[in-house]
Amino acid sequence: MAKRLAAPVLAIGLALGLSACATRPDPADAEAVAEFNANNDPLEPLNRGAYFVHDGIDTLVLRPAAEIYRFFLPPELRTAIRNVLANLRTPVILVNDLLQGDTQRAATTTGRFLVNTTVGIGGIFDRATEFGLLGHTEDFGQTLAVWGAPEGPYLFIPVLGPSNPRDLVGTAVDTAIHPLTWTGNSGETLEAITITRTALTALDTRESLIETVDQVKAGSLDPYATIRSAYRQRRVVEIRNQGGAPAAARGTGFGVGTGVPQQQR
Repeated sequence: MAKRLAAPVLAIGLALGLSACATRPDPADAEAVAEFNANNDPLEPLNRGAYFVHDGIDTLVLRPAAEIYRFFLPPELRTAIRNVLANLRTPVILVNDLLQGDTQRAATTTGRFLVNTTVGIGGIFDRATEFGLLGHTEDFGQTLAVWGAPEGPYLFIPVLGPSNPRDLVGTAVDTAIHPLTWTGNSGETLEAITITRTALTALDTRESLIETVDQVKAGSLDPYATIRSAYRQRRVVEIRNQGGAPAAARGTGFGVGTGVPQQQR
């Protein structure tokens, strides 16, 4: 488990420890100051460098892998995999529902898990939605926000995608409380399941974002700024439990960690 938590913790330390800060605008320029504060990106030079590295990794590795995944697996099989991944993450969602004091959503999450695990054959089929139990996403980053923790400065982490200190801590905690994290060390089979789940989550996430990311890159004069804005909009929507995010904000981080598209995972 320590190895799995090391990357997010190290990322926080690196991002906060480096001093590559954006130049603050002249205080006399109210419009520029307002924009600077709204972007919440004081580490912009560092973040843009991280985005450049990520884009290279995405171009050479992530996107080609996602295309191969899409080519060889038919839509029905990809949907089944996505459903199973969502079902496996249900315990994490339930814990965060409870930590936020939302008993109604917790009951829905419990119902979804029971129905999809049994009638849905381990989550292969999303029977819960057919029964009116609609899925939602919750994570510890959202829980911290509900508790009043500030998001901190915007961060871009290669491979993980857009984030902030609050969400990186949330990712580490969600990893720690996931049942497969602390059962994965009890045998080779469970360890293999954990590794397979991580790899499939990465492939499924990137495959679902192929068109979205392509559109951002082709249609935006500044893809970095577009992704930053979309990510922050999406997180506000999720924290407020307002349902689906605007289309432009849905998963455009194209990372495999914090920029996950908003199916229930």
